[in-house]
Formats: sequence, C-alpha cells, structure tokens
Amino acid sequence: MDTHALKPIRCPALLITAPASGQGKTTLTAGLARLHTRQGRRVQVFKCGPDYLDPHWHQLASGAPVHSLDLWMTGEADARARLHAAAQTADLILIEGVMGLFDGSPSAADLARLLDIPVLAVIDASGMSATLGALAFGLQHFQPGLRWAGVLANRVASARHAQLLQAGVHADSLWQGAVQRIAADAGTQMALLPQRHLGLVAAHELKDGMQRLDAAADALAATPLGQRSWQDWQQWAVEFAPPAAAAAADQPQALGPWLAGRVIAVAHDAAFSFVYPANLDCLRAMGAELRVFSPLAGERLPACDALWLPGGYPELHAAQLAAHTGLQADILAHWQAGKAIWAECGGMLALCEGITTGDGSWAPLWGLMPGRAQMQKRLAGLGMQQLTTPWGTLRGHTFHYARLDSAATPLGRSHRPDEAPGADNGEWLYRHGSLHASFFHAWFASHPRAIAALLGAQNDQQDRELNA
Repeated sequence: MDTHALKPIRCPALLITAPASGQGKTTLTAGLARLHTRQGRRVQVFKCGPDYLDPHWHQLASGAPVHSLDLWMTGEADARARLHAAAQTADLILIEGVMGLFDGSPSAADLARLLDIPVLAVIDASGMSATLGALAFGLQHFQPGLRWAGVLANRVASARHAQLLQAGVHADSLWQGAVQRIAADAGTQMALLPQRHLGLVAAHELKDGMQRLDAAADALAATPLGQRSWQDWQQWAVEFAPPAAAAAADQPQALGPWLAGRVIAVAHDAAFSFVYPANLDCLRAMGAELRVFSPLAGERLPACDALWLPGGYPELHAAQLAAHTGLQADILAHWQAGKAIWAECGGMLALCEGITTGDGSWAPLWGLMPGRAQMQKRLAGLGMQQLTTPWGTLRGHTFHYARLDSAATPLGRSHRPDEAPGADNGEWLYRHGSLHASFFHAWFASHPRAIAALLGAQNDQQDRELNA
C-alpha cells in the first residue's frame, strides 16, 4: 500500500474568483499558471463547476489535464481525491471559480470554506475607483470562515487609475495589484481570449494561443501577486487530506467491468470537443477500449461496439460534416446493426436532419435522428441537471442555444437538483432504435452503470428487456 497516498499533504493553493462572470478570471488564472510554469514549477489547475472551454486554456498554460470540481456534480469525495492526488506532484494548485464567488448552491465559496483554500478576487475595475474597495470588502466578509488572499483589479485604464483603486482598498483586503486591459491586438483592441455563443474560443482553435497566455503572464508579472516570493506563496499552503472523511452518501458510484472487451469510438475535434477527461477515465475504468477519431478530418468510423458523440459546435461546421458522406454511411450502418450510440447536445444535433443557423440559413446534417434543430439568440438551457434513466440517475448539466423538434421516443426528462422529477423545464432523453440522445451533458462517474447501459452494455435481464 502507498502510505504516502493516505497522508495529508500540504501544497500552496489559490481559488481565483470574481463578483460575477465576465470579470476576467479565466484569463488571469491561465496567465498565473503560465507565469509559474515558465518559472519551472509544476502547476495543476482545476475548474469549479461544469465547463468544457476554460480548461483548454488552463491545460495549454500548465501542460497538465484540467479536471472539474463541484460539490454536487462531481461530489466532495471526488474533489478531495483529485486535490490530494494533485498535491502529491504539483508545486502549486490553482482553482478557477464559477460565476460569482457566492453564486450557485453549492458555490465556489462553499468549496473554499470546506477545504480552507485561500480566495483571490478578480474584479473588473472598468469605470470605478474607490468602489472596488467596497466590493472587495463585501466579498471578504459576506460569509464567515473564508480564507482571504486578496484582490486583483482587472482591466485598469492607467497607472493613475490603479492608484485610485488601491487607495480605496482596506489594508486587510490585501491589494494584489492591477492589470491593465490586455488585448490580442493593440491596434484593434481585440479581446485576449475571444468568445462565441457558448463561451471562450478553445485554445486549440487559435494558432497564437501560447503567445496570448504569455501576454497575460507578463502583465501579472508586474503586479504584487506576480512578484511574490516562493516563500510568500507558502503562506497560502493548504493541507489536502485523502477523501476518507467525506460523507458515505457522497462516495462515487462503484465501478464494474461493464464495458470490458468493448470498443467505444469517441468523436473528438473542434465540432465535438466537449469532453471531460474524467469521463474518458471512467470509460477506461469500466474496461472499455477507446478509439478516438475526427469527423471533421474526414476520418471513418473505427470498428467499434458503441459510439459516443460528445457536445461541441456542429453548427459551425455543418457543411463540412455533411460532406463526409462516408462517415454518415458508417454511422447509419452501425445504427442499423443495433449497435449503441450515445449523443450529447451537439452530438445529437449532428445526427439530426439539419439545423437552421443563427443567420436563418438551413444546413443539412447526418439525418439519422428524426428532427430539426434551430439556433436562437437566447439560451435554451442552462444549469445543473439530473437525469433519471432506466438504469439509475445521472448528474450533469445543460448549456445550449439550440432547440430541437423531434419525433424520437422520449424516455424521460432531466430536472434541477432542487426539483422533483417531471418538471417541464428539463432536457428530454430520446431513444431512436439503439440511439440515445439528449441536450443533457452527463458526469459519467455519477452513475457509471447507466453510462455503460447507454453505450450498449447488457449485463442483466433488465437491460435486455429495456432494449428489446
């Protein structure tokens, strides 16, 4: 037995938060990771809550995979286990919060208080001066028991503006400096990390991603935060204990060899990029062999027992996807053979007859699933959800701008954690032959047996009856 893995381990850590979304915490978290990585430190970054896009930037900055932490979706035991494992090898742990510090239930503040992680507040200082101090003071003292690391002003106009901001911050709120607005192109003032309708453009879609992160790191290097000695960083050390103390009810679902000997094809490219590394780990832990392929590159469907089409941006690549008729025929043959398909959100849209894009034009897609999708300007689904399936309840979330009109058979509907099943604002789970599809994004470890069943594992009589 590895006794080291059972002992608490101390490691400097920081949870980077803000009063709200859009304050720049992703840019500065990634910039801070890049700054310390350039200095030769091993940095492990985590992301609070459900997010597929910000982790791309954090992984580029740190060179390490980025996992999600959420006391409801992933669970306390999983969070403790991942942080304890990270502390064994990392020099520094950075955690990007979600939304505002106290938003959501559980919130980023709940995680910080539970694990005694120091909190740094990033505040967009555009158009304010002394009020920044009031915001910092409020964040620091709104709830007792929060370990405070300071405040960092973002999008500051000038050195004089920074002086006014600092003058308004209470001494015990710990001024960590000011960062002026960082642009990808000084001439056009383009955002350093550009956005689209679902969030940040993924790092791998921009050829100059590392240069953008270096610009953020350089800006931070000029602040008191960036100039802290490594000895000073030890003041923010956290003792990360193994997850034995977590509540029994929060322990992850037991894993079985339900996918042993089965090959799962996984679509993964710019059109199907919404994949948690932990979900891939969960499939492997159940015995699956994964074969990753790129529909956008024109790759054919690998020989497989089941197909997983994750979410992403098929609406941005509809013409290219529709042009790959060989893959379309492969997927149809796979389905006609009764082999399982699990399609999440964008993966489901790619299987539809087509989609009406934001400019009103019609784009045909693979046409396996009956139904047509419509992009819209307003969010059609947002937030944590749980989905009751015939095999158990999955936890996850929803976030999409599309609507779907489909004649596929509905098997059930997701609902918010604080709602009873049957609420009318959740996401449908559709079945069309051996295809199961939903706008719902699943956290696989919340009920691995259900995921195995969605991917065609039939290990008992109940499964055979349900899929008859």
